[in-house]
Amino acid sequence: MYSHATSILFLAIFFLPFFSSLAAPNNDTSTGSDVDHEIDQWCAETPHPDACINYFTNNTLPYIPKEKSDFFRLSLQFTLHAADRAQRHLRRLGPYCNSTSELTALLDCWKLYANAVLQLNRTLNGSCTHIDSQTWLSAALTSVATCRKGFADLDASDSVINPIMSYNVSDLISNLLALNKAYNSTNNSTSGAGRKKNLNWMKAGHRKLLQLSALQANLVVAQDGSGNYGTILDAINVAAAKISGMSGNGQFVIYIKAGVYSENLQIVNSLTNLVLVGDGIGKTIITGSRSVSSGFTTFSSATFSVLGNGFMAIGITFRNTFGPTSQAVAMLSGSDRSIFYKCSFEGYQDTLCTFSQRQFYRECDIYGTVDFIFGNAAAVFQKCNIYTRVPVPGQANVITAQGRSDPNQNTGIVIQSSKIKAAPEFWPIHRTVKSFLGRPWQQYSRTIFVRNYIDSIIDADGWTPTVQSFLNTLYFAEYGNSGPGSRLSLRIKWPGYHIVARPSIIRQFTASRFIAGRVWIPATGVPFDPVFSQ
Repeated sequence: MYSHATSILFLAIFFLPFFSSLAAPNNDTSTGSDVDHEIDQWCAETPHPDACINYFTNNTLPYIPKEKSDFFRLSLQFTLHAADRAQRHLRRLGPYCNSTSELTALLDCWKLYANAVLQLNRTLNGSCTHIDSQTWLSAALTSVATCRKGFADLDASDSVINPIMSYNVSDLISNLLALNKAYNSTNNSTSGAGRKKNLNWMKAGHRKLLQLSALQANLVVAQDGSGNYGTILDAINVAAAKISGMSGNGQFVIYIKAGVYSENLQIVNSLTNLVLVGDGIGKTIITGSRSVSSGFTTFSSATFSVLGNGFMAIGITFRNTFGPTSQAVAMLSGSDRSIFYKCSFEGYQDTLCTFSQRQFYRECDIYGTVDFIFGNAAAVFQKCNIYTRVPVPGQANVITAQGRSDPNQNTGIVIQSSKIKAAPEFWPIHRTVKSFLGRPWQQYSRTIFVRNYIDSIIDADGWTPTVQSFLNTLYFAEYGNSGPGSRLSLRIKWPGYHIVARPSIIRQFTASRFIAGRVWIPATGVPFDPVFSQ
């Protein structure tokens, strides 16, 4: 959507000096050895004490932490400093790339580290609940962890980013996740699920979303000349300029009339509370064909990607037409508190990337073959239709590949009251191709299926491994599903797999608790089931 120069200018405003916030009276008279001992004790409580000690002993402390909250804040400030330095270092590495593939992956890394800096800044400077801070820290770690993947996607050497690894940003964020979780558990902090704040960002005139007309939208896109613009890109560029001048948290609505829009679109972090409303599934279509095979990383292959918070899409088909032979994303969302209502996501491998933060999908259609719902957001799907398609010969279909890489990330995929079926072209051959509910993409992968209809396309095992070492640390669960593919007698017997007998056991994964849905979803007017029924 923007040139690289514009993106750099936008990101720069977030990287203003922040160490003024470190200033605090320091009347401590402890000796150097006493301080080192205290720091060693604090760092011993983290999963990566060496990274912690390194940053505390090699930086000037404005004050000696006496409380857990002080230690967490100092750790957060040092982590932000490290991530900022790493991101600025990445900007200087372009001349050292030996191929276009390396440069493409490096650009991903620069964007991902910039996003991590933004999330750390939000955590440091925002007034947030425990679930907010854990969400933003989880997103920061996901961004950093995704950096190397682009090089693997393109079979390119990642040696150019080796200097960045010395900043230990992943370990430092992992420490913050553990500290934040432990501190809030000790202080009996709530998740923020009952917090009533910022509920008025949805304008009253926009609550009846399905009745939205061109007269109520801020901008209209139409290919026949009846709107303000003929392309979605033009409308989004105008929206970006207008949103930057808006006060408050009001939404900006773009109505996209029926048509096939061949556009690859990116909604950057600054473009918040954007709403795209189409004429319905199969009518308003945004389509592209980027793939890893054609020189893009998985992250950059998306037909549509969004990072700006508060994004909503209603009645739109997002499509990637590349085919089943390569990773090719139709939608990538890293938007916090994003909602997709009555949308369709059509692709094959890696169709829908629930990249990070809190996401809600209601009455959507998702089509694909391998890992076609993947990523590391806290994502809840309700009353959706999930369709398996025809994969490459010899491949199995896998619906989910959840990417939780740290045990303290508050992420996972929850699929509730949905239907898992064969796409029309797959049904005639479904008995010759294995299909699974999911596999563990990362060590702490977490996926829950609750009260879904599961057709006979799903293999009796239910789930398939990625690597054997993940089977103890993953969390997969099934509760109250129906249909011929839901039979549990032959399911895999992994330590991390659970057949749940009572909904109370998985109450933490309801939309109300898992994504604090009561706080932000009802104001949008989108239907919402806050709990699991008995």
